[in-house]
Amino acid sequence: MCRVHATVRGLLGEIVAGAQDVAVVDMEAGLEHLSRGTVRHVDTVLAVLEPYYRSLETGARVVELARELGIARVLVVVNKVRDDADRRALEEFCRGRALPLAAVIPHDPCVLDADRAGGSLLDQAPESPSVTAIRDLAEQLVGASGISPREGA
Repeated sequence: MCRVHATVRGLLGEIVAGAQDVAVVDMEAGLEHLSRGTVRHVDTVLAVLEPYYRSLETGARVVELARELGIARVLVVVNKVRDDADRRALEEFCRGRALPLAAVIPHDPCVLDADRAGGSLLDQAPESPSVTAIRDLAEQLVGASGISPREGA
């Protein structure tokens, strides 16, 4: 096994073992961290899909590998959804493959605007559609974990 993945897997195992809070780890896109067991110790995996064929197929494989690792909760988040047609197609894709859809994040021009300005989306547009959808997802995940969110988090 690659030393980097072994180190990250061990670190995640230590964090999860002593966790009394929520830790969020943003892994690189793709399958390697799953096929190498890097995320074996986590309790939730969010597979983020975009409305493109390769992303959908890769996301379905992420869910499959996470389940094979025995991860307790594997959920799908679809990102950059442009319109109702995208939403319906993504919901149908998830339903057809038994992928548990947790959230739909809309395409949001505020994301690009904040990036161009070199600022944080939370500072630039805290009530934007994507921030609202992500906040709702975070509340859903924290509520399901049984852990109380910290003030200001």
